Amino acid sequence: MPAPSSIPSVVSTAWLADRLARPGLKVVDASWYMPQSGRDAGAEFLAGHIPGAVFFDLDACSDPQSPLPHMLPGPAAFGARMGRLGLEDGDAIVVYDGSGANLSAARAWWMFRVFGHESVAVLDGGSRRWQREGRAMERGPAPHPAGTFTARFDARRVRSRAEVMAAAGGGTAQVLDARSRGRFEGTEAEPREGLRGGRIPGSLNLPYTELVDADGCLLPPDQLRDRFGAAGLDWRRPVIATCGSGVSACALVLGLHQLGVDDAAVYDGSWTEWGGRSDTPVVTGAAAGGRG
Repeated sequence: MPAPSSIPSVVSTAWLADRLARPGLKVVDASWYMPQSGRDAGAEFLAGHIPGAVFFDLDACSDPQSPLPHMLPGPAAFGARMGRLGLEDGDAIVVYDGSGANLSAARAWWMFRVFGHESVAVLDGGSRRWQREGRAMERGPAPHPAGTFTARFDARRVRSRAEVMAAAGGGTAQVLDARSRGRFEGTEAEPREGLRGGRIPGSLNLPYTELVDADGCLLPPDQLRDRFGAAGLDWRRPVIATCGSGVSACALVLGLHQLGVDDAAVYDGSWTEWGGRSDTPVVTGAAAGGRG
C-alpha cells in the first residue's frame, strides 16, 4: 500500500484552503454532540460542510456490540467503513468538528492513529473558524467512490478498565480526566443516567475546553504546557486520558502530542464504564491542585 503523505497533526484553515483540491488529501467532518445538546451533527453536515468533506458519524464508527457508547470497533469494521467513505491507505486526512473545542475531531484523529493511519490532522478552530473567515461551504450529501483502507490495531494507545485500576492502585501511570471540574468532583450531575458522580482515585483534572482559546484554536505550546503543569501532570510518567465516554479525552492526547508526548493512551470505557459499576472505587469532593 502507498505510504500516506506526511502532514502536521494540527493544521490551520489557511493551510487547508490552499490544499483543498489536491489529490490524496481528504477532509472528514467528525462532528458529534451529546443528545441533550439539541444539535444533530448529521443534519448540520447536510446543511453545510467544508467542500469535499465526508461525514464520519462517530456513533456508526463505534462497536455496535458494546453496551458502552463509542467503544472502538474492530480493525476490519473500521477499515471497511473508512473505505466506504472513500478514504484510501495513501491519503492525508484532515478531520474537523463544529464544537469550537475539539470535542470529537480529536477522537477521530486518535482513532485513525489507533488503526495505524498516522497521516491525519485536526483542523484548528474547526468548521466554526472556517465559516467565520467566510470560506466556502457545501450543502447536501457527499457522493464519493469507495476506497481501500487498511486498519491495523495499535494496542499501545488504548487502556482497559483493569489497566486503569492497576495504574490507580499502583501508581504505574497517571490518569488525567477531561471532564468538567464539577463532574470530576461529583458536584455536577452526569449527563448519562445511572452513573455515580466523582472520579477515579488519584486522577488529575484538566477539562478539554481549557486547551483552546476563544476562537477554538489550540493554545500555543507554552500555554498548553502551563495548563498541563497546573493540573499536576508529572512529565516523567505515562499518561492515561479519560473523560465521559472516551471522546473528549482524545483532546488531551492531542494536546500532549503537540508537546512531544506521544505515548499517552485513552481509557476507552472512561467514566461511563467506571462510574456505572459498583466494583470500581470512586472519590468525590474538592480536589487540591487538580488531583483527586
